[in-house]
Amino acid sequence: MTNPHPIDLRSDTVTVPDEKMRTAMATAEVGDDVLDRDPTMRALEERVADLLSCEDALWTPSGTMGNLIALMLHLRRGDRFLAPAAAHVLGSELGTAAWLAGGMPDPLPHDAGPGRPSADAVRQAIGGEGPYYTLNTTLLCLENTHNFAGGAVTPPAEHRALVAAAAERGLAVHLDGARLWHAAVALDVPLTALTAGTDTVQVCLSKGLGAPVGSVLASTSARIAEARRVRKMLGGGVRQGGVLAAAGMLALDRVEELAIDHANAVALADGLRELGWTVDVPQTNIVLADSPDPAATVAQLEQVGVRSLPLAGRVRFITHRDVSAADVTEAVRRVAGLSAAR
Repeated sequence: MTNPHPIDLRSDTVTVPDEKMRTAMATAEVGDDVLDRDPTMRALEERVADLLSCEDALWTPSGTMGNLIALMLHLRRGDRFLAPAAAHVLGSELGTAAWLAGGMPDPLPHDAGPGRPSADAVRQAIGGEGPYYTLNTTLLCLENTHNFAGGAVTPPAEHRALVAAAAERGLAVHLDGARLWHAAVALDVPLTALTAGTDTVQVCLSKGLGAPVGSVLASTSARIAEARRVRKMLGGGVRQGGVLAAAGMLALDRVEELAIDHANAVALADGLRELGWTVDVPQTNIVLADSPDPAATVAQLEQVGVRSLPLAGRVRFITHRDVSAADVTEAVRRVAGLSAAR
C-alpha cells in the first residue's frame, strides 16, 4: 500500500507557493506585458539582469523556451554547436535545438569530471577549418549545474577556461544556468564568477527557489530586444505577467536558503550509503544512486512513500524547500524498512 504521506524527491520543481508567495502574486501590480510591459515583470527582468551583470533580461515561461530563444539568436540553419554530453539542451528539450533553432548538436565528453568538459576537449571538438561543405561550429552551450551528472558544479576557473577556448575560435557561449543559483551557493561565489564571458544566460525561478513558473534570459540590450520578438513568435508573450513575476521576485530573496537543500542532500546520500546503496557524494541538491533496475527501484520506493525518478540508468532524488531535514530522516527510515523486507 502506498504511504498516505509521500515524501516527494522527484524534482525541485514540485514545490508549491507558500502563503507569502501567494499573497505577493495576488497583490502584484500588473499590466499588459505584450503591449505596454507589465511593471512587476519588468522589475524582475531588471533585477536578474543586475544580478548577472547583463544589460537586459527577458522573462520566459520555461527554461526550455529560454534556451531555445538563445539558440535561435546564435545559430543559423546547419550551424554546429557543442554542449556537454547529456546536457539538457541535447536530450531533454524535444530536439528543439535542431528542429526550431536549426543547429546540429555535438556532445562533449565529461573529461574534466562529471558534467564538465575540459577546455582541451572544446578545442579538439572545434577542430580546424575544413572545406566548404563541412559544418561551421559557432556556439558552445554550457550547463551549470549539470542535471544528469547529479547537479555537478563547474567552478569559476574551469568556466573561464571553457569560455576562453570558445573565444579563441570565435564561438558564442550560451549558459544554461537553470540551477546556477545552486552552483553559486555551493561554491560561495557571486553569480558573475560563473557567467563571465558568456553571451547569453538562462536562469530558472521554479527549480529550487519555489516559484511556480518562469525563467529569465539575460544578455545585451540588442539581443534581448530580438529575444522578445522570438518569444512572441513561440507563443511566450504574456499579458498580466506580474502575477507570475511577483513569485519570481520573492524567489530571488531565497537563494541563500538553497544551502539547506544541499545539506539535506548530503544527509540523504549518507543515509542511503549506510544502508548499502552506492551513492554519489552530492555537490548540490541532486542525489544519484546506483540500481540494477532503476524503474523497479523507483516503483518499490513509491510503495513506501518515497518518490524518486529513474535517470540515465540510475535513481535520482532531489531535495528542495518543501522537504525538511526531518523528512529526509523519515525517507531514509522508510528505505531501511524496504531494504529489510527485501
